[in-house]
Amino acid sequence: MILVTGGAGYVGSHTVMALLECGKEVIVFDSLELGHMEIIDALKKLGNLKFVKGNLKTLDDIRGVFLSNKNIEAVIHFAAYSRVEESVKNPQKYYYNNVYGTLNLLNAMLEFGVNKIVFSSTAATYGEPVYTPIDEKHPQQPINPYGMSKLMVEKIMDDYDKAYGLKSVRLRYFNVAGADSSARIGEWHDEETHLIPNILKATSDKTFKMFGTDYNTVDGTCVRDYINVEDLANAHIKALDYLNKGGETNYFNLGTKSGNSVKEVFAACEKVKGAHIPLDVCARRAGDPAILVADNSRAKEVLNWNPKNDLNYSINTAYEWEKVLETMV
Repeated sequence: MILVTGGAGYVGSHTVMALLECGKEVIVFDSLELGHMEIIDALKKLGNLKFVKGNLKTLDDIRGVFLSNKNIEAVIHFAAYSRVEESVKNPQKYYYNNVYGTLNLLNAMLEFGVNKIVFSSTAATYGEPVYTPIDEKHPQQPINPYGMSKLMVEKIMDDYDKAYGLKSVRLRYFNVAGADSSARIGEWHDEETHLIPNILKATSDKTFKMFGTDYNTVDGTCVRDYINVEDLANAHIKALDYLNKGGETNYFNLGTKSGNSVKEVFAACEKVKGAHIPLDVCARRAGDPAILVADNSRAKEVLNWNPKNDLNYSINTAYEWEKVLETMV
């Protein structure tokens, strides 16, 4: 049995789907503060899934999962707050949840003899890029509490490996995009902050805002590495296999090694929708680097992971999911 924390959220739910489709028995632990029970209900149709509502900040909640499920063999950990701007305004929320909550999880794992974990980390641990594409040797100098909270957890996991033999794989995501190819699940944030769904949601009453067109890039807008969520889910399966085969604690960038500008993404969304999308061009936002692109060579070499789905595929699946989501909210 695989325990997935935050399995009702965006990347977590797609990884649960991938696990179920591999025939794995899964237990999802989620507070439903950011996740949705409708997603869990859709996943339950696909395989052997148990759901437990709880919060990692409450040690007894997560201990109860291990007490009631003696056959947990590994953990995939997604449960976290992840909004950069919010983390700057309210760092206490991020350190308490992302760091203290993870400590509760790791300590429960030690208590019950579970010694393998795949951790949802982030490219935000690198901070402002010194060079690009960014490889795993790039300095880790976060510029916001969100990135710092994830880096703290990575350091804690290093120490827990050395002291207790708890093995971890940290997966540092770049920009996640897309949805399940059959539109069974997808991205669902009550306040959407991600680029592609915000473009697709734009209407005459809700104009899309493009921040900054004077960067030193191909067309003046920021360039980002958009990794498809199904490819990302597959990377978690690969990371789990790596640990099950005796792999040592490790860390990997997850991206495509290529980037797309905001203007390119906007044009692709218009093409998919087959309609004009209203646009406001605004000044730059503080703290937006011009280019963020991953060097994914290590993940390819060590995990044998290769992203298959391009940006157009991600936008198409995101758009199909948006149509489904409109009927649910």
